[in-house]
Amino acid sequence: MKGKILVTPRAFAKSGMAEIEKMRNEGWNVHVNETGKSYTHEEFLNLAKDVDGIIIGVDTADKEMMDQCPNLKAIAKYGVGVDNIDLEAAKEKGIKISRAIGCNSLSVAEHAMSFVFALSKNIYKATKNVKEGGWDKIYGFELYGKTIGIIGFGNIGKHVARIANGIGMKVCAYDSFPIDETYAKEHDVEICTFDELIQKSDAITVHVPLTPDTKDLINLDVMKKMKNTAILINAARGGIVNEKDLYTALSQNEIAGAGFDVFTEEPPKADEKLLTLDNFLLTPHTASKTKEADNNTIQASVRNILADLEG
Repeated sequence: MKGKILVTPRAFAKSGMAEIEKMRNEGWNVHVNETGKSYTHEEFLNLAKDVDGIIIGVDTADKEMMDQCPNLKAIAKYGVGVDNIDLEAAKEKGIKISRAIGCNSLSVAEHAMSFVFALSKNIYKATKNVKEGGWDKIYGFELYGKTIGIIGFGNIGKHVARIANGIGMKVCAYDSFPIDETYAKEHDVEICTFDELIQKSDAITVHVPLTPDTKDLINLDVMKKMKNTAILINAARGGIVNEKDLYTALSQNEIAGAGFDVFTEEPPKADEKLLTLDNFLLTPHTASKTKEADNNTIQASVRNILADLEG
């Protein structure tokens, strides 16, 4: 046997067993999460102690965990966000970290745009009204000619821009990293400062990682600068938007609506005040949950872990 690989994402048991068998046929001892649920941290630690590599989902790989895994050489993230991995500890220990970049970008972008459509047309409010016996004519607004602001212009942000351009929206983008001016010009994207984007956009969608610099990036002060007709989308990470401030902004009509696929505490508590608002939509971190994205991410994660372990 070449060594042992732990695979924690549940998607592998559903859609990735062909890739698992390929690894086994190449001489790897592979343990797959077939429980149908995420491991507890204790279960994860116990399974990881003697492995050479991990394909990791939402499990926490912190320094304490790595200290207990003397054979660990590589961690491949099933997805892009690595906020559950202590990168500094991994670097100190020589553990290679890889990400499945771009594999679920289109699915996440489409999900973000579905929120833009749903909120601009008041789909939830209207559907709820009918199911409660009403037939009220609830107004929305057209997206054509409106401005969408994209915070974070990586793979997902570029897909959002393409979709928004296709329906006649104006696109402005902000990133802490320089945006290629030639690309922006060729794709009808206006490069904006953060404040310009906040003030001029009719819809704002967030696609940046959660870091100390982006935590509470959008707070009440920022939301007060937005148009009171604007909608805010977060399909990135909980904590980038301050959720207590968001409740204040939505309930006081500082902004018109919000669509989130992520939350600081997942799932949110049953008494979470945002869940009482008709202009707040929350999906259970499913923006990347499409068959296509799963297949792409499974294959990329396997390629990454084997490259780091064998290369």
